[in-house]
Order: sequence, then C-alpha cells, then structure tokens
Amino acid sequence: VKLLNPVESLFRAMPWKSARWIYKRKDMDIHNINARDLPDLWFQAVHDILDHGKRFVIDRGSYEGQTRLEYDYFMGHVKYPGTQPLIPDIPPACGIPNPVEHDYIYGGPGYDRAYIEYLMSARKEPGESYTYGERLTRVPLSGDKLLWWQTSNTEIVDKREVDGKIVFEEEGRLYLNQIEWVIDTYRKFGERNNQLVLQIAHPSDLTLLDPPCLRSIDTRIQNNGLNFFVYFRSWDLWNGFPANLAAIQNLKEYMAAEIGVEDGQMVVESKGLHLYGYAEDLANLRCLRT
Repeated sequence: VKLLNPVESLFRAMPWKSARWIYKRKDMDIHNINARDLPDLWFQAVHDILDHGKRFVIDRGSYEGQTRLEYDYFMGHVKYPGTQPLIPDIPPACGIPNPVEHDYIYGGPGYDRAYIEYLMSARKEPGESYTYGERLTRVPLSGDKLLWWQTSNTEIVDKREVDGKIVFEEEGRLYLNQIEWVIDTYRKFGERNNQLVLQIAHPSDLTLLDPPCLRSIDTRIQNNGLNFFVYFRSWDLWNGFPANLAAIQNLKEYMAAEIGVEDGQMVVESKGLHLYGYAEDLANLRCLRT
C-alpha cells in the first residue's frame, strides 16, 4: 500500500483549480538582501534583479504597454544607512551618469525644489495631486476624529495643544504634522511604542490614476537608535529607489537628533521593485555585464 504525503493527499482531495493555485504559490520568490549602506543595497538589488527579476508587461500606470523586470517581493536590511555618500557609486569606467544627482537630493542649480523638501515640507505645486511632504506634515483633522478632538473625548483621541508646530490651524481648520507628533510622543512616553507609523497612504488613493508609491514608514527605537521600516507598493529601482532612500535617511537623521537618540538601521520592502526596460542596458553596464 502506497502512503500519500499530506501535501499530495490535499492536492488529490481538492478541486483541480484550487489545488493548482496552491502549487503556484511556491513560485513567489522573497528576495532578501543584507547591505552595509544605501549604495551597497542599490548595487546588490540592481545586480540581482538581472538574474532573479521576472519580466512583466505593464498594464496600467507609468510606461503602460512596456515591459519591466520585477521582484516578486523584495526585502532589504541596511545596517549603516547613514554612511556617506547616500547616492549610488558609479565607477568612471562604466561610462554612465549617476542615476541620482547630489543636487537633486539637496538642492542646487537647475532644481526648483530639493527632493528632501518634497519629503519633509507641505509645499505642493499646481498639478500635483499629492506630495509625500504634504501627507507627512499637513494632515487635516476631519470627520469623527475632529469631533472627538473638539469634544475632548480623551478615551479615544490623544488631544494635544494647538502649538503651531505639532498641531496647527489654518483658515479655521486643524492640521497635524506627523513627523513632529512622532518626535514629541517618543520624547514624552519613551521608546517601547508600536503605534508610531508615518502614514502616507489614504484609502481614497484608490481613486487616483497614480497613487503614492510610498505607503508608510514605520518606526522603532531599539538599542538607543531610531530604526525605519519602509514600504513601497511600487518602486523604480534605477532612479526612484536611491533618491527616495537618500531623502528618507535624511528624515531619519533629523528625527533621531530631535528625539535624542542615535541614527539606527533601515528595513525596506516592496512587492513591486522593478527595473524599466530603458534602464536594463544601464544596469548591465554598471554590473560590468555585456
């Protein structure tokens, strides 16, 4: 008598389509990278996607109809994200430009707005449906939360003074600065707090043709260091990845200094880290591949 193993028994017992779906799940590859610093993380991710990325046709959004290499799911752990420089290292022998210019991050000739400002200020230009900075630093209080705030329902909301920095008023409306709120909360209540997530995503973002790629930055203070846990729904590996992380690292350093702790580590994740077709040749040149 041949005994079936548990998986084979389950396969034979279930309807064909359901069983096939179970076996298909094995194809998802969780790609993990441990890196020293941000340039190291970028290089390893670019190098590995050429071997482990899967080619997809883009159905909607940026570059619709073109193809891209994409990880099934990507996780990166950076031990020393504050090591300078924060942007990629491109050896002169490669003969290609750096995907991120220093002045793009910090400001300079030819750039009306530094990328750090895009992340850390509420400035939004006409035609922009959102900026990360607006989502982080100018969050309107509305609906039930506003009602609970106005009625001082302290069993539900953590009501604080309208100080013009953490909570401020403009044209009769109350706004919250998430960055300053998190800093203030860590100062007042200590390190062991799992509530302090910087939120960029809104449920109503589903209505946008191009919703924010950055969804959240979770935080934790451990071993006297502020650590970030960053999630992107979709992420351009060649340009966006290094620019985003350089700016987010600057945000982390600012918050750590304000809280009074050290700059910590960074964990990044995405179910859509990808390399567009136009950048594949550049990636091969950077990785010294033909």
